[in-house]
Amino acid sequence: MRDTRAELLARAEILVRGRGYSGFSYGDLAEAVSIRKASIHHHFRTKTDLALALVAAYDARYDAALAAILATKGDAASRIEAYGQLYLTGVEDGLGCLCAVLAIEMDTLPDVLRADIARFFDKHIAWLERVLAGGCADGSLRPGLDPAATARLVVATLEGALLLERLLAGSAGFRSTLMVLCDSLRPPRIG
Repeated sequence: MRDTRAELLARAEILVRGRGYSGFSYGDLAEAVSIRKASIHHHFRTKTDLALALVAAYDARYDAALAAILATKGDAASRIEAYGQLYLTGVEDGLGCLCAVLAIEMDTLPDVLRADIARFFDKHIAWLERVLAGGCADGSLRPGLDPAATARLVVATLEGALLLERLLAGSAGFRSTLMVLCDSLRPPRIG
């Protein structure tokens, strides 16, 4: 049986990540899923409802990925690298981070959607801050790192690299940026 709601979410995510919130309409989505535009309203009354559902689904996927990183990667640098790898698919697919793409249009978004996007990034920054603090405490990261500031730096670097390397060097450029970022967090090598 066809799961129209899931199809709508999957296609809408691609449209938003590729074109932005303002760059697609229910008409575009109806064409992509091969249904009538009016049928979309049965699942998502408004475009805001659709965007909120997209952010919730994206957030849930990231929650699972962050939990998997904690379960499978032992040290902070490996965890940061694995976190950066989550962005790589976007580079390879030519798509931006859903929440970053939406944040670009922040001034035109409804307050409830802006709040969900902010929560998404706040959660990631807090997760990174805990990972970085743990790495500072166990000596696997460079001494003297400020976990709060560095967590923001990690997100800003990865989001910027995702945006830039989609245009310039693709996954090779992104991987290079991720490697430099991770190397900058590790303790200096002696000898």
